[in-house]
Amino acid sequence: MGKTRSVKPGASRRSFVKTTLAGLSAAALFSLSLLPQAIHAAEPEKDELKLGFIKLTDMAPLAIAYEKGYFEDEGLYVTLEAQANWKVLLDRVIDGELDGAHMLAGQPLGATIGFGTKADIITAFSMDLNGNGITVSNAVWEEMKKHVPMQADGKPVHPIKADALKPVIEKYKAEGKPFNMGMVFPVSTHNYELRYWLAAGGIHPGLYAPQKGDISGQIDADAFLSVTPPPQMPATMEAGTIYGYCVGEPWNQQAVFKGIGVPVITDYEIWKNNPEKVFGVSKAWAEKHPETHKRMVKALIRAAMWLDENNNANRPEAVQILSQPNYVGADAEVIANSMTGTFEYEKGDKREVPDFNVFFRYNATYPFYSDAIWYLTQMRRWGQISEAKSDDWYKDIAKQVYRPDIYREAADELIADGLAKAEDFPAAGETGFKPATNEFIDGVTYDGSKPNDYLKQFAIGLKDQ
Repeated sequence: MGKTRSVKPGASRRSFVKTTLAGLSAAALFSLSLLPQAIHAAEPEKDELKLGFIKLTDMAPLAIAYEKGYFEDEGLYVTLEAQANWKVLLDRVIDGELDGAHMLAGQPLGATIGFGTKADIITAFSMDLNGNGITVSNAVWEEMKKHVPMQADGKPVHPIKADALKPVIEKYKAEGKPFNMGMVFPVSTHNYELRYWLAAGGIHPGLYAPQKGDISGQIDADAFLSVTPPPQMPATMEAGTIYGYCVGEPWNQQAVFKGIGVPVITDYEIWKNNPEKVFGVSKAWAEKHPETHKRMVKALIRAAMWLDENNNANRPEAVQILSQPNYVGADAEVIANSMTGTFEYEKGDKREVPDFNVFFRYNATYPFYSDAIWYLTQMRRWGQISEAKSDDWYKDIAKQVYRPDIYREAADELIADGLAKAEDFPAAGETGFKPATNEFIDGVTYDGSKPNDYLKQFAIGLKDQ
């Protein structure tokens, strides 16, 4: 821990290996060639890699794969580099400055369909489930509280629905004040979760109209959503520029620690065990470096397993790693508030949320087509996809971007190496579609095989025609 990332990690070990091999006799090298493992396996096409991330706790699989030596076990020598924002991160993956990156799940899909930057990006690894929250300012919370039922102990009944926010927004509107909220990126989970929560409470979060050149996402809005970089969320709210936000950790708990806001709901309560980030690479890079890509996925699977094993027993160590300035750089106490199975809402109201961050269990790392399709339905619902699409279109895009075939190859090798068990992964015959679920805050049922039927269930948002 505490290692600098200013040099290529693993470079000295790599040099040692090269020097050692160069000094071996021909006979020794011939003897090595008779060993059963690794010699006949394909070598990585590229072994020195630069991977990008944003300073959020859900970049943990990258940090753990590096710190625990899982990348090096695969013959990969990785530099991890924090990026300024999601757009810079995506652009650098597209232009080849980064070999891959921690990405918003909507980024590979948005790029593939041409919303914003057009590029072919794929993912073979889902980084986590859950991990986000919606926070409002103290002043907004005091108004919301009047409309929230309370438990016998005086604490709010959870989950808190946006119904309690609606009269607050109506009051702002009557006073001629726009109700501004922050989210991290137009194709982020945070944008869609915040919109979902608001709409479930009868609050219109606005529409996009890219065909008309309006990508503000604020057409017909009751609440006005705009982009704010995650680490700047608390300060932007404290300054009064926004009245609330949806973001990943540790930036909800940071508001509690600073005494400037109250997280009112987690995304686990909006959609139980929702997919969050992915590890993305350009399609061209993946086709040029298939062995390297598979090895990266293997290392990341091992890291995810470590993060969840023995009922999260390794989380305290993970918190210390993530608190380093080269990773998340927030106080360990703040990171621990969510990473170790609890979540603090109003100050002093800490509750058990053991699945707030899930990295491996519930098949968290598997790239399900139905996860991709949910994001695409939300892009359509809010106008980022400007025309109605057939069910087959949704499925085709999902299969272009999400690559369970690559994941399977990686998982099979880990099983063969004795590093994982077959039962750790989805059954071989699975279709890429999870069973239909109604574990959403509004009780609406989602079946990924019928995206248009899903969209027809909502009162707010675009549907088919």
